[in-house]
Amino acid sequence: MAPNKRLTQKDIAQLAGVSQATVSFVLNGAPSSQARIPQETRERVEKVIRDTGYVADPVARRMVKGLNRILGVFTYEPAFPSGQADFFTPFLFGIEEAAQDKGYDLLLMTGAGRERKIFGENARLRLADGCVILGRKFDNTELARLVAGDFPFVAVGRRDDAGGPVPYVGGDYAPATSALVERAKSFGHRRIAYVGLNEGAESTVDRWYGFSRSVGEAELVTSIFEVGRPPNEVLDILLSAGATCVFVTELADAIAIEHAARERGLSIPDDLSIVVLGNHIRAEEPGRRFTSFAIPREAMARAATEMLVRRVEHDAPVEQLLLHCEPLEGDTLGAPSSKTKKTK
Repeated sequence: MAPNKRLTQKDIAQLAGVSQATVSFVLNGAPSSQARIPQETRERVEKVIRDTGYVADPVARRMVKGLNRILGVFTYEPAFPSGQADFFTPFLFGIEEAAQDKGYDLLLMTGAGRERKIFGENARLRLADGCVILGRKFDNTELARLVAGDFPFVAVGRRDDAGGPVPYVGGDYAPATSALVERAKSFGHRRIAYVGLNEGAESTVDRWYGFSRSVGEAELVTSIFEVGRPPNEVLDILLSAGATCVFVTELADAIAIEHAARERGLSIPDDLSIVVLGNHIRAEEPGRRFTSFAIPREAMARAATEMLVRRVEHDAPVEQLLLHCEPLEGDTLGAPSSKTKKTK
């Protein structure tokens, strides 16, 4: 069987050595149907379904028993830990709002077990009519299985092809980052630094692309392609390179750099401007607002849910949508002081 071939009930029947009608009875799940099938046969069919990751054609499901009016929400990361709760909360608000408007209930899928899996042994994917998938981390192997299958899903966040185009709603991070670089240059910054990852997740790659394509006549004096490095060490590197403005991908790193600079008697933004590539929805110090851009999390989640409903109800084709990220003025970007220009 070709690796990207969409599985059918006929395929499942052949693999399990049963009739297609038997597979339909197992998928239907009604007590009257289950009573007709020996337990050993039913378990064999269910094992083939689990092993292949098969999900029933939504058109066929509607013909057999109608929609469940349930949308799944799956993330590879815990949605409610104290350290990340603010990251997920706007997404969940947006999903809930759109689901209510469309008349659907929500089912939070955690992928039972220590390692979260959409297609894990205890997966409950078929309880929902479709699924919104969100989070920083994605399993590309599972994403490819979803693309190759018939189960409706939409990703929150841009995703590269996975054996085919992935339906998604994301933030348009590249132009938002480019706009911040242009803003810094308009203040007179010509010695710019970058702190954060430049590869990995699509959102990370988009930020680096937007940054690197817009540096232009300015000079990238140093780059630290990692997060969590000791802030005083980072600050030493920035000052040694003569940077007047640093772009940071993680708010926590920006806060740490600002603290280290203040402890040394440096002024932000006079001695060093700091720009954060995306608001990370975490409490900042009173009076301190980092120059950044707003990630439209609720709007992304709402649009993803509406897109999913179109796929569930109308078998809509794959859509890919990026939403504009509004700039946030903040107070950490300003013109480099005359003293800074002379000493750098």
